[in-house]
Formats: sequence, C-alpha cells, structure tokens
Amino acid sequence: MSPEPEQLRGRVAALLERSRARSTALTDAVDEGDLVAQHSPLMSPLVWDLAHIGSQEELWLVRDVGGRAPLRPEIDGLYDAFRHSRSSRVSLPLLTPAEARTYVAEVRDKALDVLERSPLRGRRLEEEGFAFGMIVQHEQQHDETMLATHQLRTGSPVLHAPEPSAASWTGPREVLVPAGEFVQGTSAEPWALDNERPAHAVALPAYWIDAHPVTNGEYSAFVEDGGYRDPRWWSEEGWAHRTAEGLVAPQFWEKAGDVWWRRRFGVEEPVPADEPVMHVCFHEAAAYARWAGKRLPTEAEWEKAARWDPGTGRSRRFPWGDSEPTERHANLGQRHLRPAPVGAYPEGASPLGVAQLMGDVWEWCDSGWHPYPGFEAFPYKEYSEVFFGGDYKVLRGGSFGSDPSAVRATFRNWDHPIRRQIFSGFRCARDVGPGEAVG
Repeated sequence: MSPEPEQLRGRVAALLERSRARSTALTDAVDEGDLVAQHSPLMSPLVWDLAHIGSQEELWLVRDVGGRAPLRPEIDGLYDAFRHSRSSRVSLPLLTPAEARTYVAEVRDKALDVLERSPLRGRRLEEEGFAFGMIVQHEQQHDETMLATHQLRTGSPVLHAPEPSAASWTGPREVLVPAGEFVQGTSAEPWALDNERPAHAVALPAYWIDAHPVTNGEYSAFVEDGGYRDPRWWSEEGWAHRTAEGLVAPQFWEKAGDVWWRRRFGVEEPVPADEPVMHVCFHEAAAYARWAGKRLPTEAEWEKAARWDPGTGRSRRFPWGDSEPTERHANLGQRHLRPAPVGAYPEGASPLGVAQLMGDVWEWCDSGWHPYPGFEAFPYKEYSEVFFGGDYKVLRGGSFGSDPSAVRATFRNWDHPIRRQIFSGFRCARDVGPGEAVG
C-alpha cells in the first residue's frame, strides 16, 4: 500500500536532509585547494560534484516538477556530465566553493517548497515521489563518488568513523542455488530506476555461489602464488591490461617485507585478512576465480542468490526480506570507512544462507550491461540507455559507501572492467559438478 502524501512528504524531506548532510561533510572536510584540485583523472574535482548535485536538483525538482524559473541557466553546460569528461572538468570555469555552496543551498530551499506543493501523485514523474527519490539517489551516488575521490587524495586523514564489529565466518563456504525460475528486476518498487525494470522471469540451472565475498586473506594467496605473473588465469584482454598497467596486487596495496599494507583514506595499515578484498577490477576478479577453480557469477545468478525465497518462491526486496536495511543487516551508509569482516551481519543473509550481499563491497558479475526485456527509458535516456552495450560489466549489492536509499537487491551498477578506484570486490560461483547432489 502506498503511503499517504503527508507521510511520504516527511520521508522525502528527511532523505533529502540526510543526503545533503553527507555532501556537506564530504566537502567541508577539506580545504579550498583540495576542493578544486583534481585528485585523479578518473574523478572530478569535489567542487564539480557538489555543484552538479545542485544542478540536477534544479533541473528536475525546481524547473520540471515545480515549473519554476531557472536560477543559474548559464551554468547548465558546465555541469552536464555528458558534455565534459571527468578529466577535463578541472579546466572549466566552475563555481568557486563558496559559490557552489550558496547555489546548492538556494536550490534546496526552492526544492523543499516544491515538495510541499507537489501532490506526489498523478503525473508519472511525481507518482509516489519518484522525481524526489531520483534526486535523493543521485546525490547519494555522487556522495559515494566523492568518497572514492577522498580515497585517491594524498595527505593526512580527514574522514573518521568507528570500526565495524569483529566477526568470524562459521557457516559453509558455498551455497547451492537450486535450478528453476525466479523473478529478476522489479515493476513494483516506486523509486526503482529504469534499468531495474520491468520484473521478468529468468530460468537458471543449479549452481554454487560463495557464501561470502572473497577476503583479503584468500586473495593474497592468489597474489603469493604468482597469480599476477601467470597468464593462464587471465583472459587475453585481462592479461594485456595487467601487463600494460603493471598490476601486481589490488590498488592501494604495497608490500613491506613479508607484510602487505594498504592505504585507506590516508591511513597506512596492514591488510586485514578477514575483510572482503576491495579495489580490484573485473579482470583481477575473473583471474582469481579461475585460479580458484571457479568463475564469477552472472548478474542473474547474483540476484537469485540475493532475492529468491525457496519457501515462498517469490523474490524479496532485500536478502533478509522486504523491510528497509538497518545497522543489523548490512554495512551501508558510510557508517564505517571500510568493509566489515565476513560474518559480521548474520541477520542480513538471504534465505539460502548467502551473506553480505548488500553493502561492504560492490561485486563484479560476469555480465555485460544490457537492458531487461521490455525496458523503457525514463525519465531520460542518458541515465541508462546510452551506456548499454560496450565493454561495461555489471556490479551489484552496493558498498560501505552506498546509502540505503541508493541501493537495493534490484539495483544495477556498471563500469568498465579495468576500473578499480571504486569500492569493488567480488564473490565466486561455479557450476554443479558431475555427481554432485542438487536436490
């Protein structure tokens, strides 16, 4: 049942406030020099992300939903993500940090006024607050992007958060997913984005999937066994990339003596063996899987393991059920600045016993980026449609830097298979072997 407009209005306002508080914290944590600098050619200056957040909010909430006059039409082109590559944005005549902060505050004031006046019903863009939910998700997605930029900047730590709870994995290493149909995607989630739609039946043979993401300790065994020096484990494309880039370990890892260390938001620390491995590209994940005698799951296999309930035959909103995530279910929302050890969230496991599918690290899947049958672009083609095809690979599940409002068990992410500055990890899957029981 849909919430009443006033109840929905209050929820939207709270989510808008939460996303803006996070944007503010990420940009206030550094000085003006860090805000305007480009910390990597893969990322925009932080001040660009901030003003872009305001620009999208103005375009969709103030101008479209609200029908209001533009605030700063002359800057539209500067913050059009499709007009300027990330590497070129630092050279644009961007708003200064002070101007950007003033701009996003003015936009937010007008957007909140639009929220008060919107019926949150009727027009498709406003039905159940879709446009507002889209903007909440957009801001949180850019907040995660800004968090990744913080990881790439050099200098003393400026972000701080409590450590996740300690845990140890006591369950099975693999889980069998029985053969059969399940419903992938959604036609019911009100704030689901176009690429998550529509719901459709997918039939899969039985397969095994890891009960938890691959850990640093497990991955380091691949590194120490010479996995980066042996082309047997790599695809032709992956080996060419590994060779050209000189990859020898996950990004931010460095060996000192017999110990692997990593840099995490300005902190140098030994690599923790029990956390999910992070900052690996698709090619590294696929090479490890082959070395381990397995493979990466397809996107459909990942989603069935996450959503399918064998007791009811239906697909859940989240692995644990239909209720919104809490701190007991998953490591989301930047509560911590790292993945949690495997086994940290037993209440978040799927009915089949697959754990930590949401949060911690984005998980690479061995699927290209394609539309579902019956896909319809909404409300604009540039969110999903223009990216379909190409060399993109799918990532699922969110990371510790993903906000609960911006990730769910149907949410689909994608990136080039060489990218590893994102908070990316993986888990393995394998086919059912001859003679293995599947009943």
